[in-house]
Amino acid sequence: MVTGGSGGIGSAICEGLAGAGATVLVGYEGHPERARQLVSGLPGAGHRALRIPVDDSGVLAQAAAEVQATEGRLDLLVNNAGVTTPVPHADLNGLSDEWIDTILRVNVRGPFACVRAFAPLLRSHAEGLIVNISSVAAVTGLGSNVAYCASKAALDSLTRSLARALAPEIRVLSVSPGWVDGEYAARMPPELIAAQAALTPLGRIARPHEVARAVLAAATHLSFTTGAVIPVDGGRPLN
Repeated sequence: MVTGGSGGIGSAICEGLAGAGATVLVGYEGHPERARQLVSGLPGAGHRALRIPVDDSGVLAQAAAEVQATEGRLDLLVNNAGVTTPVPHADLNGLSDEWIDTILRVNVRGPFACVRAFAPLLRSHAEGLIVNISSVAAVTGLGSNVAYCASKAALDSLTRSLARALAPEIRVLSVSPGWVDGEYAARMPPELIAAQAALTPLGRIARPHEVARAVLAAATHLSFTTGAVIPVDGGRPLN
């Protein structure tokens, strides 16, 4: 299950998991047609789109019951859905209460609500995995706005707390990219992206499939890792 599965990073994660042989549930909220189109192009069989509004616990409980009835199990939950909006950090009045509430609701409460709904399925076979898609902004405090940075720091804290609480049946990890060459970056001025690339020791921003590979590594190779934050940032905190 990949929440926000039809977005830029989400679709790369879905494609990577399907390519490795997984049956993928593409979680969506506002764009069902995009999710269904993604499903139709995934390698393998059995994939489907599923409405997963991460801020609606009632619908999440219904979705978990549906997955139980149709798939009978869930091996991996990727909490990828998130929101933000660009607001300069010094513009304290520009970051409205409404945006703060939305960011924290979707980026923090949303992943927790998904974990709460799907934990019984993940726990049922004692090898469940949760991967939270975080951000280097959690460490640097540099990001689209102050609330976004705080939300990703909270998500990493959530990762550590849940890794302790859900062990040993469920492992919990964060994958933490820097700037990613996706939908959000495409809306930014090219000179801003060039500047971020110049500040990154590896000289560029991440590609969506590189985030997907980190998720896949967590699922296939890092079998004795939990409560950790895996950076996919090209060394950005070093500058």
